[in-house]
Amino acid sequence: MLDRPWHMVWLAAVLAHAVGSARARISTTIRAGMRSGIRTHHAGDTCAAARRITVLLLLGATSAAQGTEALTLAEAQRIAENRAPQLTAAHAQESAARDMAAAAGQLPPPVLKFGVNNVPVSGEMAWSLTRDGMTMRQIGLMQELTRGGKRQAQVERALGEAGLAQAARRQALADARRDSALAWLDLSYLESMRQLVSAQLDELRLQQQATEAAFRSGRGPQADMLANELATARTRDQLAQMQRDIAMARIRLARWIGDEAQRPVASPPAAQGLNWQTDGRDDGLDAHPALATQLGMVNLAEAEARLARERRTPDMAIEVMYSQRGSDYADMVSVNISLPLPWDRANRQDRELAASLARVDAARAAREDMHRAYRAEVRERFAAWQADRERLARYDAELVPLAAAQVDAALAAYRAGTGMLDRVLEARRMQLDTRMERQRVALEAARGWAQINFLNPQDGNSAVDGAQP
Repeated sequence: MLDRPWHMVWLAAVLAHAVGSARARISTTIRAGMRSGIRTHHAGDTCAAARRITVLLLLGATSAAQGTEALTLAEAQRIAENRAPQLTAAHAQESAARDMAAAAGQLPPPVLKFGVNNVPVSGEMAWSLTRDGMTMRQIGLMQELTRGGKRQAQVERALGEAGLAQAARRQALADARRDSALAWLDLSYLESMRQLVSAQLDELRLQQQATEAAFRSGRGPQADMLANELATARTRDQLAQMQRDIAMARIRLARWIGDEAQRPVASPPAAQGLNWQTDGRDDGLDAHPALATQLGMVNLAEAEARLARERRTPDMAIEVMYSQRGSDYADMVSVNISLPLPWDRANRQDRELAASLARVDAARAAREDMHRAYRAEVRERFAAWQADRERLARYDAELVPLAAAQVDAALAAYRAGTGMLDRVLEARRMQLDTRMERQRVALEAARGWAQINFLNPQDGNSAVDGAQP
């Protein structure tokens, strides 16, 4: 029973209560019928029908409780990865860049040329293709011979774009895992806090019955009854606020996993560590997607600078042409070589190279700034996470037990007639506040863990290998 989702257990309890109430009403009707002289065999049929309804309703409640399993953190992250369109887009971009790298190393396609030259338009040989010795029917091929260094530079630039796309894909993966984990943790801890408030409300309702009975019998003042009623109303309002926060948390989780967010969530995982090591050193930070993206931008800028340097030297093209003349004249073959002249190189090619080198400097400076900021952010988050874990341990070891002991002492004094109900209500309120604050600290620790743990996603390892606070 403890492993079932809370709301399914509640559903079974409500159905059982409803069935019990129906059976009680049927029994009342039967007794009334017997007092009025009605024959009882109809009552027996009614009881049998009630038993059948009871069995059917309880079976339905049990199957509903077993049919919906609790959503775990690892499952939520896997669903988020499978549904994330940005991962599909980044993967397609990476594949496109690698295909472009393969094409960039090839020579451009040859050019087919054909035509007719020197066709007379007047005189006796007008529009003849064979009678004039200068008329030629030509066909040929022209090939641009791109230098190997330039083609290699083109390949490196395309590979730089592929590396940048790969870093973007890993960054999208990190974002999907981190944000879906944060949304799941918010919902899970809010559900646990709602259970605390519900339990407190149940205790207040029981106490309300006791204070009302004491007031009616003259053994208790009306002030105690009103004070407990006020505490109950305030707790109901707090429960309504928790329900609102839970609904908003489900909406945030649905952004990543869709309709699966309507499933009950599992309890927060136990204390866990990180799936990567951080001890103040910067050895592994360059592998993180955020910094890998900056490194990819530097590599791409350097590749473009090498390509700009190669473009300073022009590529030549060679052309082979076969010319056919009339039958009375010999055919001819032509070979032509073309070479662009780098006219005004200082204001064209050199300016392009200077601009590319400037972009390299800008990319390196941006990467260094990003590295410093990222290193400080990681250290700050790690320190905050460690502090939250220490606070959580202090709550578990000191504050929560003290709050429970205070409630026990106040209740013992009240039952002995030496304490006031106000002290009991105040102690219970402090206990609820302490346990709620403990859950808030646990949530902050869990969020800090998620923000650190999924900075550097490991492919094929979606969730809690090391796990959480």
